Amino acid sequence: MDKPINEQLKGIRVAILTVSDSCSSGDREDISGQVIRDEVEQLSGEVVKHDVVPDEIPAIKERLSTYSNELKVDLVLTTGGTGFSPRDITPEATLQVLDKEIPGIPEAIRAEGLKKTKRAILSRAVAGIKGRTLIINFPGSSRGVKESLAVIIDIIPHALEMIRGGGH
Repeated sequence: MDKPINEQLKGIRVAILTVSDSCSSGDREDISGQVIRDEVEQLSGEVVKHDVVPDEIPAIKERLSTYSNELKVDLVLTTGGTGFSPRDITPEATLQVLDKEIPGIPEAIRAEGLKKTKRAILSRAVAGIKGRTLIINFPGSSRGVKESLAVIIDIIPHALEMIRGGGH
């Protein structure tokens, strides 16, 4: 039986990683990370960790690995660093830690986003599995984060069940 919408993430341990030079230096507030936190908590998920790092591959890889290997969270949601600027390297860092890529998740997010703006096809976000952790890149905008999460929220529990060895 499906969970009520406000309990979609009940029992799911989540880490949030904001990738932003300006947020990590304190020059800008981490609004998109806070939107993720609010959405996860509203859906009864448990935010275990919420960090902000600069657009640096080693820092991103270290946090993603820590979340998966040490904290053993179920889900990592990143925000920022998926665009075209020279410092946007979140997908590259994420791909370096993944055991398996899941192209359908960012494809679905881009397809839904395309209904609102043609710019959605410019997202370079990726998703995949590290160990028993699902990692998904989101854009850096608060609106983009909210819309992206809405597209995939109902498949997350099933994806995590399959990662843990459950059936299809």
